[in-house]
Amino acid sequence: MPLKSEPVQKMFYSIGEVSKMFDVNTSLIRYWENEFDIIKPKKNKKGNRLFTKQDVENIKIIFHLVKERGFTLEGAKKKLKENKKDVIDEQEIINHLQSVKTFLLDLKKSLD
Repeated sequence: MPLKSEPVQKMFYSIGEVSKMFDVNTSLIRYWENEFDIIKPKKNKKGNRLFTKQDVENIKIIFHLVKERGFTLEGAKKKLKENKKDVIDEQEIINHLQSVKTFLLDLKKSLD
């Protein structure tokens, strides 16, 4: 899944940063946090959510299922519960193929 902007490698991301990565509203991220138990951001003293790299990866999986493949929330929950490893493997394959595509397009552009 192409993220709008690749995250800078750091320990925690704000909800605003995460919402920009996926080009969605922060309210959707909060909603998914309530619906999916695999998203567990830490909260600072002010109550601001701090998402880890793992949280971002889990949101990427949910985004793929719900927004790209058209699963309902219940269907996505069921798929994750029954076969999370297959979903993760599929997502990794898609990411790899997209990076190969980007490389080939860049190569073609440099040859033109």
